[in-house]
Amino acid sequence: MKKDKLYFLTFLAIAVIFLFVALIASKYFIKVSANQLIEVQVESSKREANEVAKLIGFQLLSGVKKEKIIANTQEIIENSNTDTWFISVFNWGGKEVCHPDKTKVGQQVKSKETLLTSLKGKNNSDDLFDLLMQRGNQSTSEIIYISPIKNSDLIVAANVNINSVSAQMNSLKSNFYLIFLIMGILVIVFSFLAVRLIGSAYEKQLELKNSTLTSEVVNLAKLNSDLFSYKERVAVIPEKNTTEESSDNEKKRILTYIRNELVPISIKDIAYVYTENTITYVVCFDGKKSTSSISLDDMYTHLNSTLFFRANRQFIISIAAIDKIIKYGNSQLKILLQSKTSDEIIISKNKAAEFKQWLNM
Repeated sequence: MKKDKLYFLTFLAIAVIFLFVALIASKYFIKVSANQLIEVQVESSKREANEVAKLIGFQLLSGVKKEKIIANTQEIIENSNTDTWFISVFNWGGKEVCHPDKTKVGQQVKSKETLLTSLKGKNNSDDLFDLLMQRGNQSTSEIIYISPIKNSDLIVAANVNINSVSAQMNSLKSNFYLIFLIMGILVIVFSFLAVRLIGSAYEKQLELKNSTLTSEVVNLAKLNSDLFSYKERVAVIPEKNTTEESSDNEKKRILTYIRNELVPISIKDIAYVYTENTITYVVCFDGKKSTSSISLDDMYTHLNSTLFFRANRQFIISIAAIDKIIKYGNSQLKILLQSKTSDEIIISKNKAAEFKQWLNM
């Protein structure tokens, strides 16, 4: 149940994040794409207006009557106002001379002077985009560029059909939203599946680790229990029985040195014995340390094997000195001692099995 809730919250989080990013990104991409489309079309309209202005100017210089030129131009551009961009001609008085809509011929030109000024020097597509996206705009067209005809009172104007361009912008916006919707569904679904697959794999690994850890904890608990039981068994064995079971070479005490003083130490007082730089050190439970001339190998032959264990090449430990057994590294064991020293003894992987068997004796 908790997993299902976690997956649901993950799905919800991915969906909310994507929706937030999509809302911001979509507006930016729509405006950038619309501006690029508008700039291309404005440049095309400007070029067309300049070419028409040059053509009319050339005809006037060639002696063609102005009335005939106007009539021919009107016939050519008639009904072209249904296109996104179209051409019109007006005079210096601001009256329409040629217009795709004949009803507007002779009427005063109506267009936003601020828009024309902003677009005169360069294509300010942002201004035109804002105009097209305005709500409640009453104009059906706007002049976005003018090209005066030389040696004439006529001016060729490039016009934009606001309704047509608005329809293009709405179509562009709808396409973007559709793309973002499809992409959002795919991203959310695949992200959710990826999270679920990764989560499931991680859960399996975690369960395996927990299982292994539980098994190791149980083994260590058993090992420490065996240690406690072994100590109890050793404690109740009568001294004479211990003596009978021990070998003939076993000693009750050993002779050690503290500086130049000879000090005999009882075997039962020894916590552990170790060697360092070819010198054998004997450490008692009270933390006192002395040296011996006996090698570690010879020392082990004189000790009771039920009470002492050869942990490694460097240490021999007493069963009574072991405080805790904990896992260390890869299948190794660390022995914590009860003595007043801070030494920690590591039993290798190979020796660990022998140590466990020793505790089960």
